[in-house]
Amino acid sequence: MAERASSASAAETKTVSSTSDHVSLTHTFLKRMGMDQPIPQSCYTSGFYSNFFGSFIKVDHIKRGRISSTITVKAPISNLFGILHGGSVGSFIELLSIACARTVVAEDRELFLGEISVSYLSGAPINAEILADATVVKSGRNVTMVALEFKLKKTGDLFYIAHATLYNIPVAKL
Repeated sequence: MAERASSASAAETKTVSSTSDHVSLTHTFLKRMGMDQPIPQSCYTSGFYSNFFGSFIKVDHIKRGRISSTITVKAPISNLFGILHGGSVGSFIELLSIACARTVVAEDRELFLGEISVSYLSGAPINAEILADATVVKSGRNVTMVALEFKLKKTGDLFYIAHATLYNIPVAKL
């Protein structure tokens, strides 16, 4: 009984941090990450996204329904742990899957990215060269499916596997 009473009184003396403490810690973290700095005006130009991520890709081979390229992992596309950021992986998947689908889909049709599925098997470290292979699995009148593999160029170790579904939409003629 005495033990229960002492443990109950110990539980009552614990304090819970206030919401303002959490807000302050989050604000400090975001400032340290540089979130309070203004975004450069050049980032608002048309095509910035494609040019930025495209600067890390070197195309090795292009065939109908297949693209092989090398991605060099650098600090601007990495996270704090020194590996390729997951958002960067998604961006590369989008760029490469659209480019691969464009090798089989007529130019008079617009491609709309409907779904991406990614399996993160390992992290790609900074300065690593990643071999990215994109292959059209199925291409029909309205849908194109692309499979992608990202492997370490030196050893062939598999880092990421992805599947993208793109919808082929006829361009409106007004």
